[in-house]
Amino acid sequence: MDYLKEVEGKRVHDPLSQKMRRIIRVDVPVIVGAGPSGLATAACLKERGLPSLVLERENCLASLWQLKTYDRLRLHLPKEHCELPLMPFPSDFPTYPTKYQFLNYLEAYAKRFDIRPFYNMTVVCAEYDHRSRLWQVTTLGAEKEEETVYQCQWLIVATGENAEEVVPEIPGMNEFGGPIIHTSLYKSGHSYHGKKVLVVGCGNSGMEVCLDLCNHNAFPSLVVRDSVHVLPQEMLGRSTFGLSMWLLKWFPVRLVDQFLLLVSGIMLGDTARFGLHRPKLGPLQLKSLSGKTPVLDVGTLANIKAGNIKVCPGIKQLSYHAVEFVDGRVENFDAIILATGYKSNVPSWLKEDKMFSEKDGFPRRPFPNGWKGECGLYAVGFTKRGLLGASLDARRIAEDIEHTQFTAFDPACPRHDSRDPIN
Repeated sequence: MDYLKEVEGKRVHDPLSQKMRRIIRVDVPVIVGAGPSGLATAACLKERGLPSLVLERENCLASLWQLKTYDRLRLHLPKEHCELPLMPFPSDFPTYPTKYQFLNYLEAYAKRFDIRPFYNMTVVCAEYDHRSRLWQVTTLGAEKEEETVYQCQWLIVATGENAEEVVPEIPGMNEFGGPIIHTSLYKSGHSYHGKKVLVVGCGNSGMEVCLDLCNHNAFPSLVVRDSVHVLPQEMLGRSTFGLSMWLLKWFPVRLVDQFLLLVSGIMLGDTARFGLHRPKLGPLQLKSLSGKTPVLDVGTLANIKAGNIKVCPGIKQLSYHAVEFVDGRVENFDAIILATGYKSNVPSWLKEDKMFSEKDGFPRRPFPNGWKGECGLYAVGFTKRGLLGASLDARRIAEDIEHTQFTAFDPACPRHDSRDPIN
């Protein structure tokens, strides 16, 4: 790429680490992450005539979708709410595309906008240098033997909300004796035929894994520790999400929530009878305040009602192929699947604490104002609003960079004189 300019002193040998260190000055935005958020931002920049450099730690784009999702996964929302900027889904795709169709769409998207990420490049550190007024983005390649530092004016964090698995510490995990895996390693229920499997976590993934296990003649149980909203995927002939968005144009959130719960009660019945107690806040209000997504039922609830999936309380401790629950009940299981979600990994590599919270790795400012920080720092895909939120961020970031590319530097980032101390 002709916009990569290796600066003087480009290769430096570090005798302490035995690594080669390469320094490269780039005159384009650097995007960390080649998932849907990173691709969307690169495309929006390309539309404005601005190239970018995309760094990806895995060997493929959309690595979460390619490497860490189960086979039966489909988009939970209709395709029109999940398309990236500037390119709709093919018209022959179903309303809820499969994961393989979505991946084909992303591959075509990258090809259309000539997005060619640098793969196997793990960003281990990124910090702003006030002397040069540039971001210093340090990466390690696949062999971990050569360090590359990219110097850039704009840094776009696109690693997203789901960068690292959340694996809880459960007393007795080492004594269980059977497999305990995160859903990132689960592909299908084929290998669990005839086995008793405990699924921990009642979000969309946990519910769908239970359904998949049922379809492969396993015997799943579901740990439900907290209250949860379960809604039908569609109501009144429309997607629940689409109907909600339409109603919000005319009515306040409180009334829309009441409507959703009324229709859900008619269609699904009282979920509390089956151990699925609803939160006090309505589904849309809860999503807005906490980011907790309601479960869109695709058939799991019918299996719970039929007794094919057992609902269990929280876990107290594990022993050999056995689980003791907080209510004192003990049951035997062959395997445990942790549908306990993911978290941001930004605090582990971004040396900055103004824009991102060190606690959860999300922008401190809530949606819709969390996309821009200081000194050319941006965030995309942290809105807790899925691909729609990421697409909105991508458009804003591209527009902002286009407007600032001829501005010398962000006035919020004064240059430090070489004699001044740098904190």
